[in-house]
Amino acid sequence: MLAPLCHAAPALAQYEPPRHTQPTPPLGRTDEDMVVQANNGIAVERGRTPQNELAEHRRLDRALAKVAPQRKGVVDAYVVSVGLDSDAVFGREAREAGRVLARRYGAEARTIVLAGTDGRAASDLPRGSPGNIATALARVAEMMDPREDVLILYATSHGAPLGIIYNDGDQGFGAISPVRLAEMLETLGIKRRLVMISACYSGVFVDPLINDDSVIITAASSDRTSFGCQADSDWTFFGDALINHGLRKAQSLAAAESEATALIAAWETRGNLVPSQPRSAIGSRAARWLDVLDKRVPPVATQPVGRPAVSLLDAR
Repeated sequence: MLAPLCHAAPALAQYEPPRHTQPTPPLGRTDEDMVVQANNGIAVERGRTPQNELAEHRRLDRALAKVAPQRKGVVDAYVVSVGLDSDAVFGREAREAGRVLARRYGAEARTIVLAGTDGRAASDLPRGSPGNIATALARVAEMMDPREDVLILYATSHGAPLGIIYNDGDQGFGAISPVRLAEMLETLGIKRRLVMISACYSGVFVDPLINDDSVIITAASSDRTSFGCQADSDWTFFGDALINHGLRKAQSLAAAESEATALIAAWETRGNLVPSQPRSAIGSRAARWLDVLDKRVPPVATQPVGRPAVSLLDAR
């Protein structure tokens, strides 16, 4: 009797992350129109199936349901980490930023991550759309005590002079301006906040967002680009320096920011890049909660993960 033929198992199809292949839908006829739209938190969704929309609602519901209420007498940190673009670098960065910040500030039960794919498979997280960001912030406001708790917001994406850009493959488009984000936070009564934005031109967010109780750190000044946003990278320069290095260590936020600024400057010098000039501002009363959170930092640092952002310079 002939031996049965052995058939190799079919190879699994390699996952292909979403690509930006279609023109961006017109969001305004002039630059002024675009700013007005971004100030309203503009988002355009196209080509979404009903099944996709239902699955998205369920992902968002699950993420919001996991958020624990605040503890009376404790300065609780609530982390929202967002990747607004479906390029995998932003999905990877938002996920790891969520983990690092949750560990650093004891916020594991009070963290929401909104992001697209990490490059390995379709995302199981809610997307980082303007609408989802607004909903996540509203959920945090609902669960926190604004008199004692703190919002930790990390956002990563491409940026423009009008704000931070939302772009989910060929299906989701939009932007959030500094005015829009400031209005959302004010409407929700979230004044105690640490906001970190990794995007080109992100310095435009500093002045609209700063108040006596807040801290803001951005990857670039209002007229400069930042670096490291190639889709196949694991980190932007800012994310690698601040999250993957500075905030993993048992040091204050100020020390972490100083370390990150020096690292970014060294990397930009090495690559002969125009300096991005990261910006930061701290409110006069922010030390009241920042000192408490800095004392909560775990004593043992964790090791950086992923390919260093500066490795992209070696491929040039």
